[in-house]
Amino acid sequence: MSVEIKVPAVGESITEGTIARWLKANGTMVKANEPVCEVETDKATTEVVAPASGRLTIAVAEGQKVAIGAVIGRIEEDAAAASSAPVPSLAPEVKQDGMQPAAAKPSAAAGPLLSPAARQLAATEGIAPSQLTGTGRGGRITKEDVLAHLQQRGAASPAVSTPSSSSPPAVPAAESKPGPNRSERRERMTPIRARIAERLLAAQQNAAILTTFNEADMSAVMALRTKYKESFQKKYGVGLGLMSFFVKASLEALRTFPVVNASIDGSDIVYHDYYDIGVAVSTEKGLMVPVLRNADQLSFAAIEKGIADLAQKARENKISVADLQGGTFTITNGGIFGSLLSTPILNPPQSAILGMHAIQKRPTVVNDQVVIRPMMYLALSYDHRLIDGREAVSFLVRIKECIENPERLLLEI
Repeated sequence: MSVEIKVPAVGESITEGTIARWLKANGTMVKANEPVCEVETDKATTEVVAPASGRLTIAVAEGQKVAIGAVIGRIEEDAAAASSAPVPSLAPEVKQDGMQPAAAKPSAAAGPLLSPAARQLAATEGIAPSQLTGTGRGGRITKEDVLAHLQQRGAASPAVSTPSSSSPPAVPAAESKPGPNRSERRERMTPIRARIAERLLAAQQNAAILTTFNEADMSAVMALRTKYKESFQKKYGVGLGLMSFFVKASLEALRTFPVVNASIDGSDIVYHDYYDIGVAVSTEKGLMVPVLRNADQLSFAAIEKGIADLAQKARENKISVADLQGGTFTITNGGIFGSLLSTPILNPPQSAILGMHAIQKRPTVVNDQVVIRPMMYLALSYDHRLIDGREAVSFLVRIKECIENPERLLLEI
């Protein structure tokens, strides 16, 4: 008996997706509820599980667009019958990389799995998949593995033989070396990357974005973390990071300046009486902003746990559309990559976003004395259609005050 594998519904507004990768090879045995495929939409990546146990038959190749509810494969529950049947070939794969179909080469079903980018690069360079060693999840071959193979192959190229004395003069070594690799690759944007590009462009075109800057002395927060990080970790099972302090500081500032937590809807201003804080997370798929719901009701530990859980789900492609929807204010931390200063772009329909940056020791004046302190530049980008400069600057000053005097966060003053 054959059971269809269909693309699941992942959100009301999502009608199609792309087969990002198959986690199981064509013709292999799978168990019920075991992940077999990843479908990528413009908002998230969703795992598709096997509806039954049996032999997998793939109907749609990686990189192909599919509609929600479409059949992308089948499970043959009669394992005995399936084991005697040849594994069907995938026409789209033959067109893409020119490899023999699985029916003509049964061992291909058990061969290494290649990402779309790795498959294209390997075909361009004439590299057989059997020559490659995968370092991705489950032994999957990535583009970086192909590039590493090319580098090793270039380093292992035999030297030009030395001619005998009766031979014509040797060609200079510089002329005998191959020229630099000037090949080009063209890869289609993933749905998530295309959606990110669309939203960022829309933000620039539809909002009057302005950025104001300030800097905060991180001495007090860093001293507090150093003093209590071990006991905090022991009690709550999660590290005490900087983000929880900035979430708490942002909440204090948002309460004081509610227009920063508002958004524009046509000719109306929508004031939100709740605080859903988006925290930007960098993943292989691109930047995602999962939302920490009702952040004003969470403790430091709950904020740290919530951020850690959402970040892990995003990086493991297990984030749901619901995790990404909504949000009234966003915080992004370019400092983890070494950014000293930047102007973050709004996350529509939100009206403001806070940018954190790298902590750097700099001379600063304290009580008329020049001292060295760990300083962080802060940036607040805001929609000037809704938020005036006075409110934006005062909002950022409020965050600075809370960070430099973290006891304010506990006393809410």
